[in-house]
Amino acid sequence: MTVRSDFALELQLGQVAARAGDSRVKDALTAVSRHMNAGTGRNRKGGRALVGLLEEVRSAAAVANEWQVVRLVQDSLDYAEGRILRPDFEERYELFERSTKPLSSHQDFAARTLSSALSFFSQLGDNYLVEHPGAAADEVLAHVAAISRDARYMQQSQERRGRYQILRGSAEVAAWFEQVFTERLDVEDPERAARRIVMSPESLEILAADREGQLLLQAAELQRRRRGLRTLRAVVEDSGASESDVQRGLDGQHWIFGGQFVGQAVQRRLVPGDEIDIPLIRGDGALHIVELKRSMSLHGSLVKKHRGCWVPTAEVHDAVSQAVNYLVGLDEHRLRIRRELGIETRRASAVVLIGHPALQPDVAEEQINEALRTLNTHMSRVEVMTYKELIDNAERALRADASAPSTGWP
Repeated sequence: MTVRSDFALELQLGQVAARAGDSRVKDALTAVSRHMNAGTGRNRKGGRALVGLLEEVRSAAAVANEWQVVRLVQDSLDYAEGRILRPDFEERYELFERSTKPLSSHQDFAARTLSSALSFFSQLGDNYLVEHPGAAADEVLAHVAAISRDARYMQQSQERRGRYQILRGSAEVAAWFEQVFTERLDVEDPERAARRIVMSPESLEILAADREGQLLLQAAELQRRRRGLRTLRAVVEDSGASESDVQRGLDGQHWIFGGQFVGQAVQRRLVPGDEIDIPLIRGDGALHIVELKRSMSLHGSLVKKHRGCWVPTAEVHDAVSQAVNYLVGLDEHRLRIRRELGIETRRASAVVLIGHPALQPDVAEEQINEALRTLNTHMSRVEVMTYKELIDNAERALRADASAPSTGWP
């Protein structure tokens, strides 16, 4: 992953420095500035070292209780790692002076683009309901989402110049080709090669009509999930991995949490002052939050002996309390969140991922899991589990999918 280091980030960090009061925070920001300016020529230096230095600033600010600085530095990290787009970043912090007219022009263009896109997807939904009058809301949304993925491979019509067409299944075919090129062939740019082949009507027609081609697509998806799971296991078993490392390993892999989730929400700040690690959307439209704690680098143990029984430690209870506080905040702001973002939080639930059985080799893994399950039986909206249990459950699900008879490619 490329870490972005540019003038916009430097200006924003200047605003962060102006808000910082603690000397340790200021020293950490100075180290960031020194690293960025160590680049050759006019280029600013980035890389994983920059991310590590920004994380040190965030930690120093948290220790100093400078939570406003923590929030600002999190934006710095999100921008550097590509989770915030440059126009949003520049406008959020007013990094460059702009006249009213250009800003209005951008706003007007964004408004017209959004209006056209929403109108297009609304028409897609109406057409689907005409063909499937008994379809449920989640079926309509799944249909629209599939078309949005295929739209990336839009083609110009050969029969009518100036017109374009979206061929169904293009996105899945492209994903399969990209994985084939990545894992079995030496291709300089697998994604570009896959896109070029998929946008050929002849290749798409052949694969869409071929039963074995459909099976290959299913196999490719299973392979992608296995690869993601291996990467995640390596992260959670790394004693030096931070919460951010775990979050990157889980990002985009909502299937790991079970089939009841249909996607991952883009917006993580739903309540002022709170930022959800991973916001998942259930099939009924309700929110499910994932609270991430450290795995092998957890400060403390998961369970302790109490009157002859293994019970969760304060580390676990503190994490549960944090998740509960998030749910309380979501309940209090549920009307605004539903109105502005279309997310239902009244029935929100949470899962806390924390620790690894290998942290306590003297305690049997089953005893640790049993202590956490006992705690879970007394909570209605929050569940606690270790990273190992999550990954083991996901691997069992993959084995079941691989052994199940194929129903064909939809």
